[in-house]
Amino acid sequence: MRLSVNKQALYWGIAFALLLLVLWRLGNAIMPFVLGAGMAYLLDPVADWLERAGLSRMLSVVVITLVVVLVFAFAMLGLVPVLVDQTSQLVQTAPEMFGRLQHLLNARFPELMADGSAVQDGLSNLGQSVSERGGELLSTILGSVMGVVGVIALLVIAPVVAFYLLLDWDNMIQRLDELLPREHAPTIRRLADEIDHTLSGFLRGQGLVTLILGTFYSVSLAIIGLPFGIAIGAMAAILSFIPYVGVVVGGALAIGVALFSFWGDPFLIGAVIAVFAIGQIAEGNVLQPKIVGGHVGLHPVWLMLALSVFGSLFGFVGLLVAVPLAACLGVLVRFAAAHYRESALYTGAEVPSVAATPTLVELVPRGTTEQTRTQALVSREMRLAEIRRDELEEELRRRMEAEAEAKDG
Repeated sequence: MRLSVNKQALYWGIAFALLLLVLWRLGNAIMPFVLGAGMAYLLDPVADWLERAGLSRMLSVVVITLVVVLVFAFAMLGLVPVLVDQTSQLVQTAPEMFGRLQHLLNARFPELMADGSAVQDGLSNLGQSVSERGGELLSTILGSVMGVVGVIALLVIAPVVAFYLLLDWDNMIQRLDELLPREHAPTIRRLADEIDHTLSGFLRGQGLVTLILGTFYSVSLAIIGLPFGIAIGAMAAILSFIPYVGVVVGGALAIGVALFSFWGDPFLIGAVIAVFAIGQIAEGNVLQPKIVGGHVGLHPVWLMLALSVFGSLFGFVGLLVAVPLAACLGVLVRFAAAHYRESALYTGAEVPSVAATPTLVELVPRGTTEQTRTQALVSREMRLAEIRRDELEEELRRRMEAEAEAKDG
């Protein structure tokens, strides 16, 4: 007997609720595995490319692992200490910079900066608040990251999980495909392809854009000689996933530091402004359209909402899974909206219900019921054989397509 749509929706809803419960209850414990799965997902196209180049899967994964370990070691030993040190110094220098700004405004606009005025009190309180709250925020972030991630989870468990998942990624995808409910398998595959397209386009594309912008901002500001230039450039690049926020926050901070450090040298101040102007032009006209593209489908507001909601519900693990879940929910919402436009609720045209099949009573010879049951069992076995045959044909077709793509590559 066919399972009704309502029951299927109920069962899948229960499964999704259990997944959220697991994330909530086991957050810190499963976090290394979430990190490892994310790393394997991001690096799988690189492994496929190396396979098409002639390397075995094992050798491809080993090469990727060595490169990732070297990059991670360089970042931890060379880049992260500089970022932490500059960020700490920037937070500690904030009161002095606001004091300089207050002095300049007092000299230029004495009536605005009279004793006890709202502007003077606001600047004094703002500088002190940035110093106090910024230090607390920095220590909280560093403490929570080290407490949640842990050195062992970061350096051992997550890379090991990523290695084994990446090694067996294609086989896992095939096994998951075999477990899909046969009735809805084509629809689920189509939705999974859309989610993969959206998620990979955003993560890989935006990650590359962030890396390019961060390198450009940091190197350019360091060449100019701006204090805390590397930290400001990294901050502007990380916030660039929200349109205009990265360049506005980073630019305002960089210009403020430039005014504090290079007062009386308009050339250097103009150079800092030019760096962010060039970065914004390159991001809006070259990097975002060419690398990320306009078809990703993750609106910045939707992304910020997902980060806020999942971060507050599930902590640091929620921040890790916020983008994948936002991509999944976005695709599912668009799918539901498309079906809604075809429904009677949207069109207003009520679809007539199917008339119930009348119950008929018929006198039949003895043994007819047993014969009917036998025929039903035979039909069932034949149908199962047809399903298995279709699965084998589908698997053969996929393998032939994969071999053809490998030859073309």
